[in-house]
Amino acid sequence: MSSIFCCSSPSPYRPAHLTHEAKFSPFIAWAKGTGSSPSAVSASFFQGPDKMPPYAIQFVRQINFGAIEAKKYFVPYSEAPGGRVDFVEVTEQDLIAWNFQKLNSYKNFKCTAHNKFFEINLYQKDPVNQHHWRLNIARPASEIDL
Repeated sequence: MSSIFCCSSPSPYRPAHLTHEAKFSPFIAWAKGTGSSPSAVSASFFQGPDKMPPYAIQFVRQINFGAIEAKKYFVPYSEAPGGRVDFVEVTEQDLIAWNFQKLNSYKNFKCTAHNKFFEINLYQKDPVNQHHWRLNIARPASEIDL
């Protein structure tokens, strides 16, 4: 199967080195690869607290300044030979069941040849805002004041 990108040459759009770079790099390498078909493992493999995926990636493909063509979710499955990580496609309902939340960490890619724009977002279970010592923004500060 071909890449989940439109081709093998989308370029980073406004590139930045992020705190979560180690989570994006394996996915981008996998997605740009020629064999980036999702693993045959079903999402039910991840049911149970001991098999919770560490993070999830949202992949959005759209026409540049236009309509969204696809929105897919992937989680890391296993490490293949050579340190490569494979990914399995999951549903948005899986992310809800795992209580994953979207982090403010993303990467964008653009393909001028095919007029496509790609957004890659990171989801994680209950991200902790260490700067403000809150589990999430909805929790009142009065509950955590020391």
